[in-house]
Amino acid sequence: MSIVTEQNPDAAPVAKPVVLTCAQPTGRLHLGNYLGAVANWERMQDDYECYFGVVDQHAITIPKQPATLRRDTYACLAQYLAAGIDPARSHIFAQSHIHGHTELAWVLGCLCPLGQLERMTQFKDKARKQESVGAGLLYYPVLMAADILIYNANLVPVGEDQRQHMELARDLAEKFNRTYSPTFNIPEASIGVSGARIMSLQNPNAKMSKSDPDPLATIYIIDTPNEIRKKILAAVTDSGSEVRAAPEKPGITNLLSIFSAVAALPTAEIEANFAGKGYGVFKQAVADAVIARLDPVRTRYEELIHDTARLDTVFKEGAAAAQRTANRTLAKVHRKVGFVQPMGK
Repeated sequence: MSIVTEQNPDAAPVAKPVVLTCAQPTGRLHLGNYLGAVANWERMQDDYECYFGVVDQHAITIPKQPATLRRDTYACLAQYLAAGIDPARSHIFAQSHIHGHTELAWVLGCLCPLGQLERMTQFKDKARKQESVGAGLLYYPVLMAADILIYNANLVPVGEDQRQHMELARDLAEKFNRTYSPTFNIPEASIGVSGARIMSLQNPNAKMSKSDPDPLATIYIIDTPNEIRKKILAAVTDSGSEVRAAPEKPGITNLLSIFSAVAALPTAEIEANFAGKGYGVFKQAVADAVIARLDPVRTRYEELIHDTARLDTVFKEGAAAAQRTANRTLAKVHRKVGFVQPMGK
């Protein structure tokens, strides 16, 4: 039967499963973001219908200067493209360009118990750090659920810190389906594994983070080769000189993880290659491997970030495709909840 289907020119194409993943425009992506997320997204583009969002509406839950937000939105897009996200194979859009995310969030919010939002770990953590908390911060997970469900995503690559938000998205999809009728897929979270636990170069017991105050702690994907080498040579190691992964050697274990991820080599092979060579030689090799992986990304980024017309075209074309899908979803939702169809449509 498969042979007949393949030879039939009129056969409808098999729909690909939908992947939706988004990032806030918060400036530079670091090595952990790249290895644990963006590099994996790049590999999904042929097998999935991919929607990649720059979620600028989420970004304003924390006060931000308008000029900074615009600059960072373009920078996020340029880094996506430089890292291998291809607008010919994926739909890349700015969240604020799509009519429907906030509209669906309102409908879902009317189904969401307030207590469920107040129990969100990220809300409680962020609220403790601010003198005044806007309602948007509380409502953030509902908007995230709308981001996912408006494209009826099957799979959502997220970090471990978003697992609780994903559970809410699943709960709201199920509740809408029960309350009205089956409408939404129940999305599955894809928690990154490879590179997902890249640690700080200065505190290998903490994840690498763009908010780390130590400038030597974090490698950014648009760092120059000299900046990368300086950071790796200054990385915290451990007593002794043996290049071996072990719980009591978090510094060297982190550098081995980085080397393994960027060079696609098993840790055991790297350990064997550097047996008896000491930390100095090993760090130089790690720096060489990271530079080889990231320098083409940085070079491409530098070309793109100054081509605003190109970036605007990518956003425009991505938004057009995303809006078509969002419109279909919203039409179903409006009909099912009982909204009267507007005249002229």
